[in-house]
Amino acid sequence: LSPALAVNGPQILPQSHHSIDEENSEPSFLDNIFWMAAPKKRRTIEVNRCRRRHPNKLIKVKYNIEPCPECGNMKLKHTLCGFCYEKVRKETAMIRKQISITEGGPLNTPAVESVVLYENETPSEADKDKRIVERNRKRPYWFNM
Repeated sequence: LSPALAVNGPQILPQSHHSIDEENSEPSFLDNIFWMAAPKKRRTIEVNRCRRRHPNKLIKVKYNIEPCPECGNMKLKHTLCGFCYEKVRKETAMIRKQISITEGGPLNTPAVESVVLYENETPSEADKDKRIVERNRKRPYWFNM
């Protein structure tokens, strides 16, 4: 074995910066703050306004707005009207609910095409092999076959 040096005393060994009292005390709120850089000078009002009101940041004026031919609400050209879409979404949700009630859930439904029949409608010859969903109300004017 080689000779070893034994040192007695805390003066030679490096000590931690925290004393024994600080280790037992609760942490301060300053210990968890993530220090961020702060601006050296205040921005002027003119600089702030030029930055905020730059033409690239302003909302563009739209010229492709027209009334919906079905309901009359304003909409963008070549897009579906939001009010008409909401009506279609609600009707589709009611049809899906009726399908799940009659067939007992989504896992029991057969993988066949569905046909929705409203009052006073009869299935055609092409609808023989399809699932028929009957609704007890008049067909909405916007709900095409």
